[in-house]
Amino acid sequence: MGKAGKALRQVLDIYGISQNKLAVTMGTGRPNVHRWVNEIRDPVADTVLEIRDALKKINPVAAQEFIRLYLGDADEDENHQ
Repeated sequence: MGKAGKALRQVLDIYGISQNKLAVTMGTGRPNVHRWVNEIRDPVADTVLEIRDALKKINPVAAQEFIRLYLGDADEDENHQ
């Protein structure tokens, strides 16, 4: 399981955003956020965008960090090829 969950957990911890706040902002249940953060279930691609959009409303910097962590550093990937 996943990169999205790891990225989301890091961002929530770093920026002090609760799973509940993210869930409310997204209009989803907290159990869904719990499953993603604990890597029980990966969010689908559309949901990753919804997570980003909700994080933007809470803290735009957190949204940028989530996408950076989720997609990884392109320069780092090129160096490993």
